[in-house]
Formats: sequence, structure tokens, C-alpha cells
Amino acid sequence: MSLKPTILIVPGLRDHVQEHWQTLLAQELSNCVTVPALEQDKLSCQARLDAIDRALETIDGPVIIVAHSAGCMMVAHWTLRRARPIAGAVLAAPADVETPMPAGYPSRDVLAANDWLPIPTTQLPFPSILAASSNDPLTELTRARRFARDWGSRLVELGPVGHLNPASGHGPWPKAKQLISDLLRMIEAQEMELATQD
Repeated sequence: MSLKPTILIVPGLRDHVQEHWQTLLAQELSNCVTVPALEQDKLSCQARLDAIDRALETIDGPVIIVAHSAGCMMVAHWTLRRARPIAGAVLAAPADVETPMPAGYPSRDVLAANDWLPIPTTQLPFPSILAASSNDPLTELTRARRFARDWGSRLVELGPVGHLNPASGHGPWPKAKQLISDLLRMIEAQEMELATQD
């Protein structure tokens, strides 16, 4: 990739949490844009996709998405209507919105009414890495493996790291930068392969 990509941070439904690794990553990287928090329609999947589009309109050049939790589902839905190419995505601890989640999270019926269901099963049109926890209260590992298979993502199993949020002890998550580097290598390898086919 000749141009340095911009990192687009796509948070989950809880938006911006100060101690969250996504927030800390955005503060650390100079080439980073975060999808702004919604002031209304916070549970609307459509409103979330519109917010991704607005954020992308501010970015020139290649983009890598770094999504967490329901943000991963936003990316899966967004790719069905994408308005511009994306270089790749890191999808961390996807939230399984089709399976009832713990107390304090929206119910399946509420999520269905806000167009989150069904979860898209279409292969993503760009390289991606899905990082999954073995004890995530929002997604069984077997389901995360299925998402990776459906989306054509390279699966990275993280072990017992909970939902990869402050409630599970994260905080800083240095592996995010490693996964971004791994993704860049995947993109470069794909570009080289396509170049040899021309």
C-alpha cells in the first residue's frame, strides 16, 4: 500500500468510554478518526451506518477500520451498502446480537426492531482479522468462529479476555496495533498477488 491508511475507529453501542482501548488507541495514533457518538437514535442500526458514512466523507485515501463489539456488526451491515472501498478491517470481540445478551444490554426484540437482525453472512469485500475471546459474555467462541468463516476473516483466538472492554480489564490493549500491522501485511500480500495476475 503506497499511502499510509487512516484508521477509522468504530465503537460499539456504548460509544466512547475514556478507559477503552479504542479511545486510548485513537489518542496514540496520529492517523486516526473515530466515528462520533450519536446524540439521538442511538439504537438505530441505520443511524449508525449513516454515522460511518459521514466519518468516511472526512477521510481522503485508504482506510482501515478498527471495530469493537456491536461496531463489528455495523461494519458487516455497512459493507452491504458501502459507498467507497475499504482497505481492510480489524474486528475485535464482535457482539452476537442474535443471541440474548446479559442484563443491561438491549434485548433481541429491541435490536430486531432497530434493524440489527439478521446478522449479515456475506463475505466482506476486503481483508479482515476477527479477534475473539474464549469467555466473552456477549458472544460464544463457536459463534465468533462462524462470523469469521461467513465474513472470510482470519480468526485470532485471544484466550479468556472477556469482552475486551474496561469491565474485563482493558484498558490499554497493545495487541490492537499488532493486529493492524498484521492486517497491513495481509493487504500488501493480496495486492502483490493481484499484481502478478495482471
